[in-house]
Amino acid sequence: MRVSLLLLWVSSVLFGGITLPENFQATFSQKITNTKKSVISYGGEVRFSNETLFKWSYKTPTQKEVCTNSSELMVVDHDLEQVSVYLIDKGIDITKILQNAKPKTATVYVAEYENKHYTIQIDAQKRLQGIAYYDDLDNKVQIVFSDIRYGKGSLPANVMRCDYPIEYDKIEG
Repeated sequence: MRVSLLLLWVSSVLFGGITLPENFQATFSQKITNTKKSVISYGGEVRFSNETLFKWSYKTPTQKEVCTNSSELMVVDHDLEQVSVYLIDKGIDITKILQNAKPKTATVYVAEYENKHYTIQIDAQKRLQGIAYYDDLDNKVQIVFSDIRYGKGSLPANVMRCDYPIEYDKIEG
């Protein structure tokens, strides 16, 4: 699984015509295609709250949770009964990406940030529908959101935490 820090990007601002809420909940499908055209697909639920908190709950093909608070990233792999914790030394500044986003069509925006190209898909109400980009390993990453629920205020802390049984192995990196 490739964890993308790009997904630290929900805030209560309006940039480039794209409306981003204070909180966001949706189902997602994520497809990663490597340079040899091998594809792996993921699916699950995602929650964003304020500018820094996100939680990805992967349901397929394996059960994983990915949580961050912008300084630490936690990956809980329920199949392996393992927790990995990483300090984030370089995140992606979504504010700058969105400030640079230019409309390509009524529902597609493009942006450049740190020599990477991002394509952002929105709906008619200018709500986020998907994003595509190439990661640092030249993998094509496509994320599509559905069943989207935008909200105001922060989500409760308990729904943003990655909880796991105490007996899981913990790796800190």
